[in-house]
Amino acid sequence: MSDAHRTESQSANPLGWIDGSLVSLCLASILVVFIGGLVQVSLGAFSMSLAEAWQAVFDPAVVSNPSVWVSLLLGGALPDLAKQTLVVWTIRVPRVFVAILVGANLAVSGAIFQAITRNELASPFILGVSSGAGLAILLTLVVFSGLSAFLPILAALGGATAFAIVYAIAWKNGTSPVRLVLAGVVVGTVFQSLQTGLFFFADDLGVVQSALAWTTGSLTGTDWEQVRTALPWSILAIFLALAGSRQLNVLLLGEQTARSLGMSIEKVRFALAGVAVLAAAASIAVAGIVGFVGLVVPHLVRNIVGSDYKRLILGCVFAGPALMVVADVGARLLLSPSQLPVGVVTGLVGGPYFLYLMRKQQQLGEV
Repeated sequence: MSDAHRTESQSANPLGWIDGSLVSLCLASILVVFIGGLVQVSLGAFSMSLAEAWQAVFDPAVVSNPSVWVSLLLGGALPDLAKQTLVVWTIRVPRVFVAILVGANLAVSGAIFQAITRNELASPFILGVSSGAGLAILLTLVVFSGLSAFLPILAALGGATAFAIVYAIAWKNGTSPVRLVLAGVVVGTVFQSLQTGLFFFADDLGVVQSALAWTTGSLTGTDWEQVRTALPWSILAIFLALAGSRQLNVLLLGEQTARSLGMSIEKVRFALAGVAVLAAAASIAVAGIVGFVGLVVPHLVRNIVGSDYKRLILGCVFAGPALMVVADVGARLLLSPSQLPVGVVTGLVGGPYFLYLMRKQQQLGEV
């Protein structure tokens, strides 16, 4: 089908962009999240059988009770629940929900960064967001410990500030994809060095362990407070990413073509970068710095659904959570009863995957 016919077909049918490959990807991802979530709620220090754990997940006292959902999502006292139900729904289920939100945010953020830089190796890591958040986390824990209660907000602000610095460095009568990537690498390297130096000023082992958990990415100890923190920003970021999918597609055509179509390149690039930073910050604020999800997921989804960003963003919203939930289950099981940070597991998956890409693809780096 030609582009003209495809455009005409999509105009006649607003949902014409949804095809079999996208539906299959979304359904498969939902299945993976569901199975991984059931495994996750079966693990924990409180002893209960698989049957008891899964029965607690589907307990009608929670599932079909709107007042309980209001209490969980908005905060408030819960009604009397069975002990197993209380443990599952206040400790284990929110960890699954946080993994879902983190995976979706990082995947969407990576997909946007790859479009605005026209480089499939771009991600919150490459463009300084993660390094800025990590530095803010360490500064808070080591130097300004009195502000620890505001750590999620400060981490998000650190990531946003780092990208603002990257954008300022890359600006020279406008920015370019190459300058953005190079500036991101420079800022990331400097911030990583500052992080390493700050570790030497931490004289409390507890502070070091907390900083390591944040800078390697961890879902240990997450609860409904983290869900409430991330959920509104995640919804906003995903909505804005879908709304900007047409602009992302135009950016992929190159700057000359985009200008000839009447696009204000710098305004659009900066606005879309802001959406990507918002998505990454929402993730960092609740789980710390989880690597490789923003690189791996957009590439996998692109191979399945193609490069149309409306399909790509929606695919990332479903595939990102699948990877995160599976990685978090792996983090629980690899060294059981101890727990690895989930960022270690995503790194173990993402590193070999990109080595495979380097061997397979001639033009690695170009979207």
